Amino acid sequence: MGDNRLEPLVLSGAGRRTLENWAKRRKTAQGLALRARIVLACADGAPNIAVAARLGVSRTTVTKWRARFLARRLDGLGDEPRPGVPRTITDAQVEDGGGSADPGRDARGRHPLAGNVNWPGGWGSRRHRCTGSGGRFGLQPWRTEDFKISPDPLLTGKIRDVVGLYLAPPSNAAVFAVDEKPQIQALGATAPVLPMMSGTPERRSHDYVRHGTIDLFAALNTATGKVIGHLSARHRAVDFRDFLDQIDRQTEPGLAIHVICDNLSAHKAPVVYRWLLAHPRVQLHFTPTYSSWISQVERWFAELQRRCLDRGAFCSLDELTTALEDWIKTWNANARPFRWTKTADQIIDRICRYCSRIFGPGH
Repeated sequence: MGDNRLEPLVLSGAGRRTLENWAKRRKTAQGLALRARIVLACADGAPNIAVAARLGVSRTTVTKWRARFLARRLDGLGDEPRPGVPRTITDAQVEDGGGSADPGRDARGRHPLAGNVNWPGGWGSRRHRCTGSGGRFGLQPWRTEDFKISPDPLLTGKIRDVVGLYLAPPSNAAVFAVDEKPQIQALGATAPVLPMMSGTPERRSHDYVRHGTIDLFAALNTATGKVIGHLSARHRAVDFRDFLDQIDRQTEPGLAIHVICDNLSAHKAPVVYRWLLAHPRVQLHFTPTYSSWISQVERWFAELQRRCLDRGAFCSLDELTTALEDWIKTWNANARPFRWTKTADQIIDRICRYCSRIFGPGH
């Protein structure tokens, strides 16, 4: 069948939202995310050959998933049952034991699924049975993640304040996301690094020698991506005040300065407030408690860790200092800002949905 004779693919509002969620969520299986993107592109009216070229897949793949969706809608995008030994655990058994977030344990302290599908507390040689049946319900019982809901009473106001500075910064102003990365260790290897070879990854000794620590103050200009850095032996309130003074000196005169920082006590010390009174163009904006994710400088710290520190070996504090200063210079020579996309309303709505999911009705 040629593309000019294809049956139109029409999505409902709910169906489109589900597909967009599958396509965007980082935790969605890559195969399912690709199928969702294929269907969304087809729904926009693009012919199969154009969808295939855009997504880097074959025309046959696009034809297959378009037809599957037209025949069975969202259910058609799932994997077909695999050949092999028939399942010995029914859907009802899995739902009965694993339908809730915490099904509880029996009198002997075992998880209800430990005996038949090797839930945590009963891991053994049959773990694949849990993987096979639990995967049908999106269960991955060997994984855990941490989370923290901010108890800040000014949570929504602070989110709107910070996100507003990202998405609609004031005119004639510079916005900086500021934080400290404390106690960066100068770690020296106890043995030479064995380089990567064909079929063998790079190898490093698991032990190391400490040569001291240093603190890094960083101010990320959210408009340009450039970073003002300062290395210090400590991160006291006076050190933070001195760093604010450095930001003030290196920012073009006539611009207001908006500094986004967390709730560290050193940021709110009297010595800092006295400095702010003497420098009225500088204004501090505090992120919500336990919400480091909202500060863009944390994203920059992740790049620093991955690209400079994780693979580095430093035999002295001087070597570490030189490496950090050189890396900041290299970053600034090719700086690009991070792109913030979520609005304050979208973030607040997601937090509300998450709280409803955790606590449920009646809490």
